[in-house]
Amino acid sequence: MKDITMTENLSAADPVVADAPIKIRAEKVNVHYSDKQALFDVSVDLLEKQVTSLIGPSGCGKSTFLRCLNRMNDVVEGCRVSGGLHINGLDINAPSTDVVELRRRVGMVFQKPNPFPKSIYDNVAYGIRIHKLATNKADIDQMVEESLKRVGLFDEVADRLQSPGTGLSGGQQQRLCIARAIAVQPEVLLMDEPCSALDPIATARIEGLIDELRNNYTIVIVTHSMQQAARVSNYTAFFHLGVIEEFGETDQVFTNPTEERTRAYITGRFG
Repeated sequence: MKDITMTENLSAADPVVADAPIKIRAEKVNVHYSDKQALFDVSVDLLEKQVTSLIGPSGCGKSTFLRCLNRMNDVVEGCRVSGGLHINGLDINAPSTDVVELRRRVGMVFQKPNPFPKSIYDNVAYGIRIHKLATNKADIDQMVEESLKRVGLFDEVADRLQSPGTGLSGGQQQRLCIARAIAVQPEVLLMDEPCSALDPIATARIEGLIDELRNNYTIVIVTHSMQQAARVSNYTAFFHLGVIEEFGETDQVFTNPTEERTRAYITGRFG
């Protein structure tokens, strides 16, 4: 197979901010599912208001690591997580950590759009009410409208806010889920292959949205698309068999990787 460079026909993400503060620090994180180990001594610093892509072949640990960051692995029977995970110094895995508050601070968007079986309005308002971020209807209305505007959805649904969220198109549903996530004022957004179920036009909308959201949030995205990783991220971590083989600025990882296995993966020789 012909080697390719990932700079072909790609528009790079915004420049990295080398002196950005560390938002999330992972130190020697290990994950076991019963007697099978999925992550091995994963250590990485995720910088504030930067986009980090997690790439690698299926089953390499990308999504497992992502779910460590807001303790979604807690709901997986037999899963054990060890090592250090901190967000702004808070020990994510400490017994004293409020998991509900953690998941407000670290929002998540899944592979398949999953709007609640509620109205468009109530999908976004739900978290606002649960976390008591606003108590009167006028304030909730304003927060719902602002969240929908930030994902470019308000003008499309303004006249049907009481219609079911499940009635929207796939791309609109995913933007609704992102609006729902940011409505509760998180610090970090986790995205697990957010475009894999979408058509190219909807994918372009989500990628454009990620580019805008980086100004306010630290974003970590799992993607199987090398082109998408190159377009949207400032940093890239290449996972293989539960280990981070390479981590660095996206441009460097794709154009001049230090590890031969990374080069083989991004040029399509395996994966």
